[in-house]
Amino acid sequence: MKRVEFDKKTRATAFERCGGNCEKCGMRLKVGEAEYDHIIPYYFTQDSSLSNCQVLCVPCHRGEGAKTADDQHDISKSKRIWLKHNGAWPASSAKIKSQGFRKTRNV
Repeated sequence: MKRVEFDKKTRATAFERCGGNCEKCGMRLKVGEAEYDHIIPYYFTQDSSLSNCQVLCVPCHRGEGAKTADDQHDISKSKRIWLKHNGAWPASSAKIKSQGFRKTRNV
């Protein structure tokens, strides 16, 4: 999937909102060290709006708690399971193969 970045206006508004601090750990951000991250990965929502943008320092964005491609697979699998459990996942269109009932009845 193609990587999608935030536009300049969204990045500027997000930086003003955070007040120059990392939104995860609160560390003061230096010029050019801010990284903009999707809160819910673009892979799932296709949303690059301000409400899905967070400003992070480099250690928070690329560190141990960062999301990877494996996380995206696990998150999407758990989302499918949750949807199936709640009845929101579409029913299978495959036909059930069976012989059915007998047409006549032996008495």
